[in-house]
Amino acid sequence: MNAGTCSPRSQPMNKDELIDAIVQIEWPMFAGVNNEGGKAACQMDLATFRIMRISQYSAWGEELLESCLADLRAAQNQGRNLMTEKYARMMKTTFPDEYPAIEKSLPPLDPAAARQIEDIVACHVQWKTALDQKYPHLGDRSRPVRTQEDRTGLPSVETYTRAELQTCSPRTISLYHSATMKRAERGENEAEENLLNQVRQYGFASLEDAEQYFSTHE
Repeated sequence: MNAGTCSPRSQPMNKDELIDAIVQIEWPMFAGVNNEGGKAACQMDLATFRIMRISQYSAWGEELLESCLADLRAAQNQGRNLMTEKYARMMKTTFPDEYPAIEKSLPPLDPAAARQIEDIVACHVQWKTALDQKYPHLGDRSRPVRTQEDRTGLPSVETYTRAELQTCSPRTISLYHSATMKRAERGENEAEENLLNQVRQYGFASLEDAEQYFSTHE
């Protein structure tokens, strides 16, 4: 074979490229979710969507991001909308009367992955609780913590995190479980890192600066 005719090997994506590739797939999925009464305002706000998703994924490692991207690409090939599935799974607690009608249409969960999801969700509940205590004014502007606090149009961190993870492959869940448990062992708070990423994109230098601002601009 003439080496000169070979296609060059593609270079692996760096972290920023992985995040951008993920968000580029997620946005049309999110914008394409069918809501009763038509599209929600957030489905037409790409700028805010990018801030929220980039802030979240910036706290993840590259192996986990690669697995997440593989999940999204596989879903595309299968004609699945993971955002639709995520919001459908939230209906178990946000619209319990309507959920049984759609439950059988959702892919079954791997039992081992389901147990790992609950471990991850428990960490996120603890992290968000601690974060709201530390920065109460910022907390007032974000999701409530627990499922029993779900509000129309604003599911809790517990409900949202569980539903989002239920759209992931067992491999992605396993990688995220490992990363989450290690983070918890080190005493780190992923929710705080995520929020810091958010406020920096809005021009604040720190969470303390953002908290001070919102304490006087309620």
